[in-house]
Amino acid sequence: MSHSSTRDAILRAVRAARPAAVPLPDHPAFPIPDGDLGARFADAARGAGAHVVEGARADTNRLARAVYPQAGKVVSTLSGVPGSEPLPADPHDLADTDLFVCEGAFGVAENGAVWLPASRLGGHARAAAFLATRVAIVLDRRAIVADLHAAYARLDLTAEPFGAFIAGPSKTADIEQSLVVGAHGPKSLTVVLVTES
Repeated sequence: MSHSSTRDAILRAVRAARPAAVPLPDHPAFPIPDGDLGARFADAARGAGAHVVEGARADTNRLARAVYPQAGKVVSTLSGVPGSEPLPADPHDLADTDLFVCEGAFGVAENGAVWLPASRLGGHARAAAFLATRVAIVLDRRAIVADLHAAYARLDLTAEPFGAFIAGPSKTADIEQSLVVGAHGPKSLTVVLVTES
């Protein structure tokens, strides 16, 4: 028996043994608790280790810069927050970025995560969200959904296939339970929660 005929025989056997298709289960619509989604988001984000500052959209530049006032190298993809230098052509040059500022598409009150699609990061700036020492994500308070079910319903991966949910800085703990924040990636994440004036 040749190699291709053996392969075809195996594939036929696998197809013949495949179970019948069943429909996907319906998941229940979870009730959205009453209350302020912005406050719930802020509590969850703090619980994940992020800092949260709130203010008016018009004050975004001051709020974002206050995250790390002594930052030397600031890269920003947000027009209202000028960086100290332009986005470099080589993403490797982002490794010594002190502060990266961008805007999130929406936040999730359930877990304090912010969705960052590639369009909000600008070109290869997505590397800065993981290489910068500190990250500040500006988020419109009106762009907060209750839970991940609502978040996934908002995603259009056909139009924009790359993005990341960001929730707090990285953490690790050893066997002695010593917690290290910012073990890899940014040492801190600040969400600048803004309200339109």
